[in-house]
Amino acid sequence: MYVYDEYDQKFVDDRVAQYRDQTERFLAGNLSEEQFLPLRLQNGLYLQRLAPMLRIAVPYGLLSSTQLRKLASITRDYDKGYAHVSTRQNIQLNWPRLEEVPDLLAELATVQMHAIQTSGNCIRNTTTDQYAGVAEDEIEDPRPWCEIIRQWSTLHPEFAFLPRKFKIAVCGSTEDRAAIRAHDIGLELYHNAAGETGFRVLVGGGLGRTPVIAPVVRDWLEPQHLITYLEAVLRVYNQHGRRDNKYKARIKILVKARGVEAFRESVEREWAALKDGPSTLTETEIARARSCFTAPPYRAFDADAALATLREQRARDSLFDNWVERNTREHRVPGYRIVDVPLKATGYAPGDISDEQLELLADLADQYSFGEVRTTHEQNVVLADVPGEDLYALWQSLQAAGLATANAGFLTDMICCPGGDFCSLANAKSIPVAEAIQARFDDVDYLYDLGPIDINISGCMNACGHHHIGHIGILGVDKKGEEFYQVCLGGSAARDASIGKILGPSFRQEDMPRVIETLLTTFTELREPEEPFLDTYRRVGIEPFKERVYAKAD
Repeated sequence: MYVYDEYDQKFVDDRVAQYRDQTERFLAGNLSEEQFLPLRLQNGLYLQRLAPMLRIAVPYGLLSSTQLRKLASITRDYDKGYAHVSTRQNIQLNWPRLEEVPDLLAELATVQMHAIQTSGNCIRNTTTDQYAGVAEDEIEDPRPWCEIIRQWSTLHPEFAFLPRKFKIAVCGSTEDRAAIRAHDIGLELYHNAAGETGFRVLVGGGLGRTPVIAPVVRDWLEPQHLITYLEAVLRVYNQHGRRDNKYKARIKILVKARGVEAFRESVEREWAALKDGPSTLTETEIARARSCFTAPPYRAFDADAALATLREQRARDSLFDNWVERNTREHRVPGYRIVDVPLKATGYAPGDISDEQLELLADLADQYSFGEVRTTHEQNVVLADVPGEDLYALWQSLQAAGLATANAGFLTDMICCPGGDFCSLANAKSIPVAEAIQARFDDVDYLYDLGPIDINISGCMNACGHHHIGHIGILGVDKKGEEFYQVCLGGSAARDASIGKILGPSFRQEDMPRVIETLLTTFTELREPEEPFLDTYRRVGIEPFKERVYAKAD
């Protein structure tokens, strides 16, 4: 993983000192709330419904065990003993004290972490596939490119005050696990007919009030031109994006208003002045970035013996067998497995993790996975490099800590924003709905029979829970001061990305488990053998689901 050099460390330390001075001046009454607002946002601090919320940057979802331990101590010392994994692979703290945030940031800086550009109208944390570098279907490791983008975009003076926040995602595998079509810019690494690696550039995706699947703006971009082309896109947006209406300020609105062809022409004209300029990437710079993401010292295994041992362990323990089947996947290196650690145990807010669990994961990462973990868009954690012979011992430790729920990718492994329990923007609570659904569908055999289903829950139209691209999406809405929930069907964040279609009138909170049950019963009646939910929906359409749900409501 990337390790700070002296410049990086001084940069972050200076930023902490700067923000400490700003906070002290605000608390002394020498800065108004209006003056302090952009300063705290630039350092990841929101003022939420009940307390401040600090969003800590986790570049492309990669954390060391040392950083995990620091996060654990910070949640104890500055918060209430738990943290929250966000859909941008970041870590959020929901209860820090405003006056203590500078001290908290100073502690983060000691382990090469910060909260810079996790909020505000700037280029946010660049995200990617949680299995980057280890996935069997990977074309090229996207993390070096994410790091190049991170270094280029951090406090970029030209793009510090964009019309609205700006999100970039990079995919380097045949399966899109980075949801690049739902981002302001999505970058897809692929090989052309000559075997060369380049980028397909998608621009103008996003969710929120106007959900859009990003169109392709450039089908082939040579890697050395990545930054100059991104600069061209950002310049067009910065110059022409709307600033008079924040609801129409995202780049997706500009692309849609101009049309893809006209937007592409504007970018190409801007790029002509930048291409081959100072920001063009050299082979030396690309190699430097790649050198930070070399393979760990994998061991050579007797594949047959290791497989025989794992089979024996699985045959001996059905719970372990089920966990291996559901929560682990193939690794590109023989003898290793990728392990998903869902943070979706019934009765707990999706994405929440305690200080004790953070410390345990740090220990397990050191013991079994080269001291690294990854956070995911689905608000989970991954141990990416676990020897197959160590899976049973790892599972036992995870099980004792409540981290071995074998539901990765299934109905109860849902995405859920903090909602009205925390967020001042939310129209409705999200967490109680998620917990009610988890409790209603606690029969794991039934979940497995249903197959993989994505449920995404947002507490407002900002769509932090990505409800538009869930197979089943749930949106909290306000109806004359009461909390109701709108349901949409047919969304997808994968390569076949789609925006869900609204089912109909919204429902009360207490009705949501019944509504989901009716949708699932309808699916099981209409599906062909082994057919996934999304395929069934696309084959039969929304009407059969609508008829059943509202017939029941009547």
